[in-house]
Amino acid sequence: MPSRRSLPSIVAAGLLALLAACGGNDNDGVNIGPGARTEVTPDPNDQWTLVAPASVGMDAATLMHGPASVPANSGVSSMLVMRHGQPVFEQYWNGFDKDTLHDLRSATKSITSLLVGIAIDQHDLGGVDDTISRWLGADYPGAPVLSRGLVLENLLTMRSGLACNDWDGNSPGFENTMYAHQDWVAFWLGLPSTSPPDAVTSYCTGNPVALGHILANATHQPVTAFAQARLLGPLGITSAVWNTYDNDTQTDTGGHMHMRPRDMAKIGQLALQRGQWNGVQLVSSAWMDVSTSNITQFDSEPNDGYGYLWWHGSESWRGQTLDMFYADGSGGQYIFVVPQLDLVAVFTGENYANDGPQLLPFTILQSDIVAAVTAP
Repeated sequence: MPSRRSLPSIVAAGLLALLAACGGNDNDGVNIGPGARTEVTPDPNDQWTLVAPASVGMDAATLMHGPASVPANSGVSSMLVMRHGQPVFEQYWNGFDKDTLHDLRSATKSITSLLVGIAIDQHDLGGVDDTISRWLGADYPGAPVLSRGLVLENLLTMRSGLACNDWDGNSPGFENTMYAHQDWVAFWLGLPSTSPPDAVTSYCTGNPVALGHILANATHQPVTAFAQARLLGPLGITSAVWNTYDNDTQTDTGGHMHMRPRDMAKIGQLALQRGQWNGVQLVSSAWMDVSTSNITQFDSEPNDGYGYLWWHGSESWRGQTLDMFYADGSGGQYIFVVPQLDLVAVFTGENYANDGPQLLPFTILQSDIVAAVTAP
């Protein structure tokens, strides 16, 4: 999903299509349906003890102003803040708690980016210049897209050149149209081309979905197993749920992953630490640097850039403009990272059909979280 900073300018038809994207469709391939509230067993290994804001260079009154301004009916369901690697704030609304799984929607894409980086680091994948035909040709011989010279980087940056735009309900590759098919990769591979690869940036969930199939082929194991062994397990994330499609034979790497907010914060902290966790480099720093950088932009989102399935933006702090990158999912799912302030903020929400409140976390991030920082 885009940052939605510019949503008020989107026409009604486009808005409905945009809000439907990133997993808004109820379909047979989804294991935990939209709106479902799933509680998991508390993790006895949780090390989440809030520290005083002043101990990590934050002003408590400013920090507390944000959640105090959240209306009960805003649709925001959680807010967590970490600074200098320590949890400094945690609050839940509307019956949600620390052990409620949240549908990350398109924030899942950023986790898929991490997995691609790990697979490249381990030499399961050759690199972002690998052709998709190398990894999909055997399973889908003769598929039209395989002859167009697409490489992994084209999928990571949403520059595949296919007729696929999740922000346009009339697009042939529109996300909800894909969901109506059994094999989403086969659907994606049958799309026509509208531009050469790497020429036009168009938000298409089919791109990271195809990356999921590529990951499974390259690592010779299901995405869920690879993710647990190489990413989630080392982070201590034990309750995350991936959804599936194609009669449960393929993993949805474009959306619908369910995770606790505390575990979302771990993902953000890993990204902030350039792929390092407890002294172990889970993802190379080189991958983290490029994947979270400003590589391209969408015409409808000129204020925010895009890397390898991560969004890139900026925040203002004491007259300075600071880089910020983030994972973003429909309904208000965000993992914000501000490296220069050593800051991670997580929000979840249920605003799948209400665009206004989806912007509220951006306001709180700038006005109450970043503004609360008193020292670098």
